[in-house]
Order: sequence, then C-alpha cells, then structure tokens
Amino acid sequence: MNIEEKIKSRAAKYAADLKLRMDERTIEMESDDCSHFLIYQVLDVSLKEGQLIDLYQNKGRFLYKYAGSFLEEVTKLCFLHQFPKSATTKIPNTLGSRPKTFEIDCLEGNNAIEIKWRDATTDGDHITKEHTRIKAIFDAGYKPIRVMFYYPNRKQAISIQKTLETLYHGIGGEYHYGDSAWDYVLERTGIDLKAILEKIALENQVNQNEQT
Repeated sequence: MNIEEKIKSRAAKYAADLKLRMDERTIEMESDDCSHFLIYQVLDVSLKEGQLIDLYQNKGRFLYKYAGSFLEEVTKLCFLHQFPKSATTKIPNTLGSRPKTFEIDCLEGNNAIEIKWRDATTDGDHITKEHTRIKAIFDAGYKPIRVMFYYPNRKQAISIQKTLETLYHGIGGEYHYGDSAWDYVLERTGIDLKAILEKIALENQVNQNEQT
C-alpha cells in the first residue's frame, strides 16, 4: 500500500467512525430534556432553530475533534514514510512540575515538530504554556517547529498566534501556517499531502452528488 492509499484508507476509517458517533448522538438527543428551549424562545429563537442549533453544536464537536486528529495523523504518516525513525516522543518538563512531560508530535532527527490542524484559542495562558513547552524542547537539544494548517479568523486568536510565532522565531525555531505548512510537509517529505486530500474530497463530492 503506497502513501496515498494509506491516507485514503485512514480517511475512510475516520469518516465511518465520525458518522457512527454523529448518528449515535442524534439518537441520544431524541430523549434529551429540552426544557431549556424555553430560554431560547424567550430570546426569539424558534423551537425548530433551537433544535437544529443543539444538534449541530453536538455534531460540530465531533467534527472538529475528528478533523484535527485525522489531519495530524496523516501528517505524521507522511514523515514516517520519508523518515521511518521519526516518532511521537515525550520529554521531561525541566522548567516546572506541571505537566511532568511535554509531547513532541513528530521527532524527525533534531526537528521537534508540533502538528496542529488549527488553533483558535483565545486563552492568554496558552502563550505561557507554549513558551514553557518550546523552551523545554530547546533545552533538550531539539529545534521546535510548529506546523499549523489553518489560521484562526478572530482577532484575539490571531493575536495569540502572532505572539507564538515570535516566541518560536526568538528561540531559533520555525513557525509554519497556511500555505507554508503544506509546503513544509511537501519539502520535507516529498509528499503533496494537500493534493492527496483535495483528490479524496473531490471523490467524496462526486459520490455525494451521485447519491442525491
């Protein structure tokens, strides 16, 4: 099985698992206590719209979780394909007691790569935690590299990402997002991950259109 076939196989498994979880939650919600809809209606949200909001909020949680896990996993697959010894690794937190360890998503040679599908956090503490993490990575003798495929849209989240970018560069690391993230994977592994995913997405769209 070549790398494209492996990625396609993982996509199919994630899609099936996601559909199962969404279907299960939809059935569960049929017996939910919906008395809180009173407040929705007080705020001029109709009963039907309130039901849809709750349903898609639940579905959305699963979708974001599965989307992130899938993209992070197939990115690791690309590095493992090109660098068989690369792996997820834990290092001790030498700067504090909590957490005891930090996880490196992909340790490829001296490159400690953190893989994020997106990071829309607006929590200011995130900066402190991330600074501690990359300092511990640097102290362990590795180069911290952040690869984030999708940049946030909101002003506060963007501000936090700009600060993180400064922290990475300030310690001698790298920070790649958007097109730069896809290009980094292609340049390092020789695998055009975005093109593979676009191909799978198009095939899914064709299949969906045929079913309607």
